[in-house]
Amino acid sequence: MQKVEWGEYRMGDLFKKIPTIKLPYKADNLPKQPIGKYELPCLTSSFQNQGLNYYAPTDNATVLQNVISIPSNSDVYRAYYQSRPFTILSDAYAICWKREEEELSPNQYLFIVMCINKVTDLAIYSYKNKLGGWNVVQDKNILLPIKQGKIDLDFMENFIAELEAQYIAELEAYLSITGLKDTHLTLEEEQVLRDFDKIHWGEFNVEDLFGNSTRGKRLKSTDRIPGTLPFVTAGEASEGVSAFIGNDVRQFSSNTTTVDMFGSAKYRNYPYGGDDHIAVVHTENLPEYAAIFVTTAIHKSAHNGQFDYGRNCYAKDVDALTIFLPITEANTPNYDLMKTIISGIHKLVIQDVVTYSTKKAEATKKVINN
Repeated sequence: MQKVEWGEYRMGDLFKKIPTIKLPYKADNLPKQPIGKYELPCLTSSFQNQGLNYYAPTDNATVLQNVISIPSNSDVYRAYYQSRPFTILSDAYAICWKREEEELSPNQYLFIVMCINKVTDLAIYSYKNKLGGWNVVQDKNILLPIKQGKIDLDFMENFIAELEAQYIAELEAYLSITGLKDTHLTLEEEQVLRDFDKIHWGEFNVEDLFGNSTRGKRLKSTDRIPGTLPFVTAGEASEGVSAFIGNDVRQFSSNTTTVDMFGSAKYRNYPYGGDDHIAVVHTENLPEYAAIFVTTAIHKSAHNGQFDYGRNCYAKDVDALTIFLPITEANTPNYDLMKTIISGIHKLVIQDVVTYSTKKAEATKKVINN
Protein backbone atom coordinates (compact mmCIF):
# COMPACT_ATOMS: atom_id res chain seq x y z
CA MET A 1 0.00 0.00 0.00
CA GLN A 2 2.90 2.37 0.73
CA LYS A 3 4.06 2.14 -2.88
CA VAL A 4 0.64 2.81 -4.37
CA GLU A 5 0.13 5.98 -6.37
CA TRP A 6 -3.17 7.71 -5.68
CA GLY A 7 -5.34 9.98 -7.76
CA GLU A 8 -8.16 12.30 -6.71
CA TYR A 9 -11.56 11.92 -8.34
CA ARG A 10 -14.87 13.73 -8.00
CA MET A 11 -17.65 11.34 -6.99
CA GLY A 12 -20.06 12.73 -9.57
CA ASP A 13 -17.56 12.02 -12.36
CA LEU A 14 -17.43 8.34 -11.42
CA PHE A 15 -20.95 7.57 -10.21
CA LYS A 16 -24.53 8.50 -10.96
CA LYS A 17 -27.56 8.37 -8.70
CA ILE A 18 -30.11 5.73 -9.68
CA PRO A 19 -33.72 6.99 -10.01
CA THR A 20 -36.21 4.84 -8.11
CA ILE A 21 -39.97 4.63 -7.76
CA LYS A 22 -41.22 5.96 -4.41
CA LEU A 23 -42.87 3.16 -2.46
CA PRO A 24 -46.25 3.77 -0.73
CA TYR A 25 -45.12 2.22 2.56
CA LYS A 26 -43.91 3.37 5.94
CA ALA A 27 -41.18 1.38 7.64
CA ASP A 28 -43.26 0.72 10.77
CA ASN A 29 -45.92 -0.99 8.65
CA LEU A 30 -43.52 -3.42 6.96
CA PRO A 31 -42.29 -6.76 8.35
CA LYS A 32 -38.68 -7.14 9.48
CA GLN A 33 -38.55 -10.68 8.11
CA PRO A 34 -39.54 -11.95 4.63
CA ILE A 35 -43.18 -13.08 4.80
CA GLY A 36 -45.28 -14.09 1.79
CA LYS A 37 -45.14 -11.43 -0.90
CA TYR A 38 -43.04 -9.21 1.40
CA GLU A 39 -39.75 -10.64 0.20
CA LEU A 40 -37.70 -7.74 -1.19
CA PRO A 41 -35.25 -6.12 1.28
CA CYS A 42 -35.84 -2.37 1.70
CA LEU A 43 -33.08 0.18 2.22
CA THR A 44 -33.45 2.85 4.91
CA SER A 45 -31.04 5.10 6.74
CA SER A 46 -29.67 2.60 9.25
CA PHE A 47 -26.36 1.14 10.38
CA GLN A 48 -27.82 -2.29 11.12
CA ASN A 49 -27.76 -4.98 8.44
CA GLN A 50 -26.38 -2.51 5.89
CA GLY A 51 -29.64 -0.56 6.11
CA LEU A 52 -31.78 -3.50 4.94
CA ASN A 53 -34.17 -4.04 7.84
CA TYR A 54 -37.61 -4.23 6.22
CA TYR A 55 -39.29 -6.20 3.43
CA ALA A 56 -41.75 -5.08 0.76
CA PRO A 57 -43.50 -6.65 -2.24
CA THR A 58 -41.50 -6.72 -5.46
CA ASP A 59 -44.50 -5.40 -7.43
CA ASN A 60 -43.95 -1.80 -8.64
CA ALA A 61 -40.61 -1.58 -6.82
CA THR A 62 -37.32 -0.58 -8.41
CA VAL A 63 -35.12 -3.64 -7.87
CA LEU A 64 -31.42 -2.84 -7.57
CA GLN A 65 -28.32 -5.03 -7.29
CA ASN A 66 -24.53 -4.66 -7.47
CA VAL A 67 -24.63 -0.97 -6.56
CA ILE A 68 -23.56 1.25 -3.65
CA SER A 69 -26.07 2.51 -1.10
CA ILE A 70 -25.64 5.74 0.90
CA PRO A 71 -27.90 7.08 3.70
CA SER A 72 -29.17 10.62 3.22
CA ASN A 73 -30.66 11.35 6.64
CA SER A 74 -28.66 9.78 9.45
CA ASP A 75 -25.97 10.06 12.08
CA VAL A 76 -24.14 7.13 10.45
CA TYR A 77 -22.97 7.95 6.92
CA ARG A 78 -21.68 4.56 5.93
CA ALA A 79 -21.75 3.51 2.28
CA TYR A 80 -22.26 -0.18 1.50
CA TYR A 81 -21.85 -2.39 -1.52
CA GLN A 82 -25.17 -4.16 -2.02
CA SER A 83 -24.54 -7.43 -3.84
CA ARG A 84 -28.09 -8.78 -3.59
CA PRO A 85 -31.45 -7.49 -4.88
CA PHE A 86 -33.08 -4.72 -2.82
CA THR A 87 -35.13 -1.56 -3.22
CA ILE A 88 -35.10 1.95 -1.73
CA LEU A 89 -37.67 2.74 0.96
CA SER A 90 -36.63 6.05 2.53
CA ASP A 91 -33.79 8.32 3.66
CA ALA A 92 -31.23 6.66 1.40
CA TYR A 93 -30.25 6.31 -2.25
CA ALA A 94 -28.09 4.16 -4.51
CA ILE A 95 -25.32 5.00 -6.97
CA CYS A 96 -23.70 3.01 -9.77
CA TRP A 97 -20.51 3.25 -11.82
CA LYS A 98 -21.13 5.51 -14.81
CA ARG A 99 -18.10 4.69 -16.97
CA GLU A 100 -19.53 2.36 -19.60
CA GLU A 101 -16.10 1.23 -20.81
CA GLU A 102 -15.42 -0.32 -17.38
CA GLU A 103 -17.56 -2.76 -15.43
CA LEU A 104 -16.75 -3.05 -11.74
CA SER A 105 -16.44 -6.42 -10.02
CA PRO A 106 -17.74 -6.98 -6.46
CA ASN A 107 -14.17 -6.69 -5.10
CA GLN A 108 -13.62 -3.39 -6.89
CA TYR A 109 -16.91 -2.05 -5.55
CA LEU A 110 -15.84 -3.08 -2.03
CA PHE A 111 -12.55 -1.25 -2.38
CA ILE A 112 -14.20 1.92 -3.63
CA VAL A 113 -16.76 1.79 -0.79
CA MET A 114 -13.87 1.96 1.67
CA CYS A 115 -12.56 5.03 -0.15
CA ILE A 116 -15.98 6.68 -0.06
CA ASN A 117 -16.30 6.08 3.67
CA LYS A 118 -13.04 7.92 4.18
CA VAL A 119 -14.76 11.17 3.18
CA THR A 120 -18.00 10.50 5.09
CA ASP A 121 -16.09 10.22 8.34
CA LEU A 122 -18.21 9.91 11.48
CA ALA A 123 -15.93 12.44 13.18
CA ILE A 124 -17.02 15.06 10.63
CA TYR A 125 -20.70 14.31 10.08
CA SER A 126 -23.39 13.55 12.65
CA TYR A 127 -27.13 13.78 13.24
CA LYS A 128 -26.77 17.53 13.91
CA ASN A 129 -24.28 18.04 11.07
CA LYS A 130 -25.73 15.95 8.27
CA LEU A 131 -23.83 15.09 5.14
CA GLY A 132 -26.78 15.65 2.83
CA GLY A 133 -27.94 13.91 -0.33
CA TRP A 134 -26.33 13.20 -3.67
CA ASN A 135 -26.33 16.89 -4.60
CA VAL A 136 -23.68 17.32 -1.87
CA VAL A 137 -21.92 13.95 -2.04
CA GLN A 138 -21.35 14.11 -5.82
CA ASP A 139 -18.96 17.03 -5.27
CA LYS A 140 -16.87 15.14 -2.71
CA ASN A 141 -13.46 13.93 -3.87
CA ILE A 142 -12.14 10.46 -3.14
CA LEU A 143 -8.67 8.99 -3.55
CA LEU A 144 -8.25 5.88 -5.70
CA PRO A 145 -5.13 3.89 -6.69
CA ILE A 146 -3.82 4.75 -10.15
CA LYS A 147 -1.34 3.27 -12.61
CA GLN A 148 0.01 5.16 -15.60
CA GLY A 149 -2.54 7.89 -14.94
CA LYS A 150 -5.57 5.57 -14.93
CA ILE A 151 -7.61 4.07 -12.10
CA ASP A 152 -5.92 0.79 -11.18
CA LEU A 153 -8.84 -1.63 -11.09
CA ASP A 154 -6.54 -4.67 -11.08
CA PHE A 155 -4.91 -3.51 -7.85
CA MET A 156 -8.33 -3.11 -6.19
CA GLU A 157 -9.34 -6.61 -7.28
CA ASN A 158 -6.18 -8.29 -5.99
CA PHE A 159 -6.02 -6.26 -2.78
CA ILE A 160 -9.53 -7.30 -1.68
CA ALA A 161 -8.95 -10.92 -2.75
CA GLU A 162 -5.71 -11.15 -0.76
CA LEU A 163 -7.27 -9.42 2.23
CA GLU A 164 -10.18 -11.85 2.15
CA ALA A 165 -7.81 -14.81 1.86
CA GLN A 166 -5.91 -13.58 4.92
CA TYR A 167 -9.05 -13.32 7.04
CA ILE A 168 -10.38 -16.66 5.82
CA ALA A 169 -7.08 -18.26 6.84
CA GLU A 170 -7.33 -16.66 10.28
CA LEU A 171 -10.94 -17.84 10.59
CA GLU A 172 -9.93 -21.39 9.64
CA ALA A 173 -7.17 -21.35 12.27
CA TYR A 174 -9.53 -19.98 14.92
CA LEU A 175 -12.18 -22.60 14.22
CA SER A 176 -9.59 -25.36 14.47
CA ILE A 177 -7.91 -24.09 17.65
CA THR A 178 -11.19 -23.52 19.51
CA GLY A 179 -12.71 -26.79 18.38
CA LEU A 180 -15.65 -24.99 16.79
CA LYS A 181 -15.41 -27.14 13.69
CA ASP A 182 -17.12 -29.83 15.73
CA THR A 183 -20.70 -28.74 15.06
CA HIS A 184 -22.42 -32.06 15.67
CA LEU A 185 -25.73 -31.49 17.46
CA THR A 186 -26.43 -33.58 20.53
CA LEU A 187 -29.68 -35.55 20.69
CA GLU A 188 -30.96 -33.06 23.27
CA GLU A 189 -30.16 -30.08 21.03
CA GLU A 190 -31.81 -31.72 18.04
CA GLN A 191 -34.94 -32.48 20.06
CA VAL A 192 -35.22 -28.97 21.53
CA LEU A 193 -34.82 -27.26 18.16
CA ARG A 194 -37.28 -29.66 16.54
CA ASP A 195 -39.87 -29.02 19.27
CA PHE A 196 -39.28 -25.27 19.55
CA ASP A 197 -42.93 -24.46 18.68
CA LYS A 198 -44.06 -26.60 21.62
CA ILE A 199 -42.15 -24.61 24.25
CA HIS A 200 -44.23 -22.98 27.00
CA TRP A 201 -43.46 -19.33 27.65
CA GLY A 202 -43.97 -17.02 30.60
CA GLU A 203 -43.85 -13.27 31.25
CA PHE A 204 -41.24 -11.91 33.66
CA ASN A 205 -40.17 -8.52 34.93
CA VAL A 206 -36.47 -7.79 34.43
CA GLU A 207 -35.99 -6.29 37.89
CA ASP A 208 -37.70 -9.26 39.56
CA LEU A 209 -35.25 -11.62 37.86
CA PHE A 210 -31.95 -9.73 38.05
CA GLY A 211 -32.36 -6.90 40.55
CA ASN A 212 -31.83 -3.23 39.78
CA SER A 213 -30.01 -2.44 36.55
CA THR A 214 -26.94 -0.23 36.91
CA ARG A 215 -26.47 2.96 34.93
CA GLY A 216 -23.00 3.82 33.66
CA LYS A 217 -21.24 7.07 34.43
CA ARG A 218 -20.41 9.83 31.99
CA LEU A 219 -16.81 10.10 30.85
CA LYS A 220 -16.14 12.77 28.25
CA SER A 221 -14.07 11.69 25.28
CA THR A 222 -11.54 14.40 26.11
CA ASP A 223 -11.06 12.88 29.57
CA ARG A 224 -10.48 9.32 28.38
CA ILE A 225 -7.02 7.91 28.90
CA PRO A 226 -5.89 5.30 26.36
CA GLY A 227 -5.83 1.81 27.85
CA THR A 228 -7.16 -1.72 27.49
CA LEU A 229 -10.63 -1.59 29.11
CA PRO A 230 -13.49 -1.56 26.56
CA PHE A 231 -15.71 1.47 27.18
CA VAL A 232 -19.31 1.00 26.07
CA THR A 233 -21.57 3.82 24.87
CA ALA A 234 -24.80 3.98 22.85
CA GLY A 235 -24.51 2.86 19.25
CA GLU A 236 -24.25 -0.10 16.91
CA ALA A 237 -20.73 0.50 15.55
CA SER A 238 -18.28 -1.95 17.16
CA GLU A 239 -21.20 -3.11 19.32
CA GLY A 240 -21.12 0.18 21.18
CA VAL A 241 -17.45 -0.01 22.22
CA SER A 242 -16.31 3.54 21.53
CA ALA A 243 -12.83 3.39 23.06
CA PHE A 244 -10.36 1.39 25.11
CA ILE A 245 -9.52 3.33 28.26
CA GLY A 246 -7.15 3.32 31.21
CA ASN A 247 -9.30 5.48 33.49
CA ASP A 248 -10.21 4.34 36.98
CA VAL A 249 -13.89 3.64 36.32
CA ARG A 250 -16.32 1.05 37.58
CA GLN A 251 -15.81 -2.24 35.78
CA PHE A 252 -18.83 -4.36 34.99
CA SER A 253 -18.26 -8.09 34.94
CA SER A 254 -18.45 -10.35 31.93
CA ASN A 255 -21.58 -12.40 31.19
CA THR A 256 -23.79 -9.34 31.61
CA THR A 257 -26.14 -7.43 29.30
CA THR A 258 -26.01 -3.77 28.30
CA VAL A 259 -29.04 -1.80 27.10
CA ASP A 260 -28.29 1.54 25.46
CA MET A 261 -30.37 4.72 25.31
CA PHE A 262 -32.25 3.39 22.26
CA GLY A 263 -33.16 0.08 23.90
CA SER A 264 -30.57 -1.96 21.99
CA ALA A 265 -29.39 -4.88 24.16
CA LYS A 266 -26.02 -6.60 23.76
CA TYR A 267 -24.37 -9.50 25.57
CA ARG A 268 -20.86 -8.85 26.94
CA ASN A 269 -18.47 -11.75 27.54
CA TYR A 270 -15.69 -9.49 28.81
CA PRO A 271 -15.19 -6.91 31.62
CA TYR A 272 -15.96 -3.34 30.52
CA GLY A 273 -16.83 0.18 31.58
CA GLY A 274 -19.86 2.13 30.44
CA ASP A 275 -21.12 5.69 30.17
CA ASP A 276 -24.47 7.10 31.30
CA HIS A 277 -26.16 6.13 28.02
CA ILE A 278 -26.15 2.44 28.92
CA ALA A 279 -27.75 0.34 31.63
CA VAL A 280 -26.29 -2.97 32.79
CA VAL A 281 -28.54 -5.94 33.52
CA HIS A 282 -26.83 -8.26 35.99
CA THR A 283 -27.10 -11.65 34.33
CA GLU A 284 -23.63 -12.71 35.50
CA ASN A 285 -24.93 -15.63 37.58
CA LEU A 286 -26.60 -17.30 34.60
CA PRO A 287 -24.94 -19.90 32.35
CA GLU A 288 -23.36 -18.12 29.38
CA TYR A 289 -25.81 -19.38 26.75
CA ALA A 290 -28.78 -18.65 29.00
CA ALA A 291 -27.54 -15.08 29.47
CA ILE A 292 -27.33 -14.73 25.68
CA PHE A 293 -30.94 -15.94 25.40
CA VAL A 294 -32.04 -13.40 28.03
CA THR A 295 -30.21 -10.63 26.16
CA THR A 296 -32.22 -11.46 23.05
CA ALA A 297 -35.46 -11.37 25.04
CA ILE A 298 -34.56 -7.96 26.49
CA HIS A 299 -33.66 -6.60 23.04
CA LYS A 300 -36.97 -7.83 21.64
CA SER A 301 -38.86 -6.03 24.41
CA ALA A 302 -36.87 -2.77 24.46
CA HIS A 303 -35.85 -2.15 20.85
CA ASN A 304 -39.21 -1.49 19.22
CA GLY A 305 -39.03 2.25 18.59
CA GLN A 306 -40.32 3.34 21.99
CA PHE A 307 -36.92 4.83 22.85
CA ASP A 308 -35.14 7.47 20.78
CA TYR A 309 -33.36 10.83 21.09
CA GLY A 310 -36.50 12.36 22.59
CA ARG A 311 -37.06 9.60 25.10
CA ASN A 312 -33.96 7.73 26.23
CA CYS A 313 -33.99 4.29 27.81
CA TYR A 314 -32.60 4.47 31.35
CA ALA A 315 -31.95 1.84 34.00
CA LYS A 316 -35.42 2.38 35.49
CA ASP A 317 -36.97 1.73 32.08
CA VAL A 318 -35.00 -1.49 31.71
CA ASP A 319 -36.14 -2.60 35.18
CA ALA A 320 -39.75 -2.10 34.12
CA LEU A 321 -39.48 -4.26 31.00
CA THR A 322 -41.53 -7.40 30.58
CA ILE A 323 -39.74 -10.22 28.78
CA PHE A 324 -40.88 -13.63 27.57
CA LEU A 325 -38.85 -16.71 28.52
CA PRO A 326 -39.30 -20.49 28.35
CA ILE A 327 -40.67 -21.85 31.64
CA THR A 328 -40.48 -24.99 33.73
CA GLU A 329 -43.50 -26.89 35.04
CA ALA A 330 -43.23 -24.68 38.13
CA ASN A 331 -43.60 -21.56 35.91
CA THR A 332 -40.03 -20.40 36.61
CA PRO A 333 -37.52 -19.45 33.89
CA ASN A 334 -36.10 -22.59 32.31
CA TYR A 335 -32.48 -21.53 32.02
CA ASP A 336 -31.32 -25.06 31.16
CA LEU A 337 -33.63 -25.09 28.17
CA MET A 338 -32.44 -21.64 27.10
CA LYS A 339 -28.86 -22.87 27.32
CA THR A 340 -29.63 -25.87 25.12
CA ILE A 341 -31.46 -23.74 22.53
CA ILE A 342 -28.59 -21.28 22.15
CA SER A 343 -26.01 -24.09 22.11
CA GLY A 344 -27.85 -25.76 19.23
CA ILE A 345 -28.30 -22.51 17.30
CA HIS A 346 -24.65 -21.68 17.88
CA LYS A 347 -23.58 -24.96 16.28
CA LEU A 348 -25.90 -24.46 13.31
CA VAL A 349 -24.47 -20.98 12.70
CA ILE A 350 -20.92 -22.29 12.97
CA GLN A 351 -21.81 -25.00 10.45
CA ASP A 352 -22.67 -22.25 7.98
CA VAL A 353 -19.45 -20.39 8.83
CA VAL A 354 -17.36 -23.53 8.27
CA THR A 355 -19.06 -24.14 4.91
CA TYR A 356 -18.64 -20.48 3.93
CA SER A 357 -14.96 -20.35 4.91
CA THR A 358 -14.17 -23.53 2.99
CA LYS A 359 -15.85 -22.29 -0.20
CA LYS A 360 -14.32 -18.82 0.11
CA ALA A 361 -10.85 -20.24 0.69
CA GLU A 362 -11.07 -22.18 -2.57
CA ALA A 363 -12.48 -19.21 -4.48
CA THR A 364 -9.88 -16.73 -3.26
CA LYS A 365 -7.05 -19.14 -4.05
CA LYS A 366 -8.23 -19.22 -7.67
CA VAL A 367 -8.34 -15.40 -7.87
CA ILE A 368 -4.88 -14.98 -6.36
CA ASN A 369 -3.33 -17.75 -8.48
CA ASN A 370 -4.74 -16.16 -11.61
